[in-house]
Amino acid sequence: MRVVSGSAKGRPLKSVPGTGTRPTTDKVKEAMFSMIGPYFDGGAALDLFAGTGGLGIEALSRGMDQAVFVDMEQKSIDTVRANLKAARVEEQAEVYRNDAGRALSALEKRGRSFDLVFLDPPYRLKYGNELMLTMVQKGLLRQDAVIVLEHESSYEYPEVIPGFRRTRQAVYGETAVSIYKYEASPQEETGNAKEGNDESAD
Repeated sequence: MRVVSGSAKGRPLKSVPGTGTRPTTDKVKEAMFSMIGPYFDGGAALDLFAGTGGLGIEALSRGMDQAVFVDMEQKSIDTVRANLKAARVEEQAEVYRNDAGRALSALEKRGRSFDLVFLDPPYRLKYGNELMLTMVQKGLLRQDAVIVLEHESSYEYPEVIPGFRRTRQAVYGETAVSIYKYEASPQEETGNAKEGNDESAD
């Protein structure tokens, strides 16, 4: 793996030891960023299931000002830190070991918000849409924020999720990428927060 484009182009990235992670291939990464960028004029990114950190690092290389990386596995956290250093973007990054739900609550307490979010949960966990609603509820998304949801190609997320509209979708073998745009009005955000509470109460 490597950084595909931008200020850190060509810098090699380490994989997480073992077989527990499923890093996004360079081919998929390049296609993904061509759909959402390909370059950015500042902003903040969240890489919620960071793994190697490759997606968040790519976003920093392509112009994001800062990025937050979250993973619950220590091996992944160590790999993210090593890759940030290799790409020379560690000063623009924050790295936290936590599960997704707790991380979102912690980011809410810190008053953080994001322009770009990468969601690549384990394929067995089909709850990307619930996480998106939780982010709305917690005020973590800026208007027009882009969500990149990576999932198993055999699974279909809704085209419309309250507050979000799917703008692009692409399939690469067993991997699918669904791009959503957050476009809720203030009135809609209130309703979405209630829906998010209903779903997360299960």
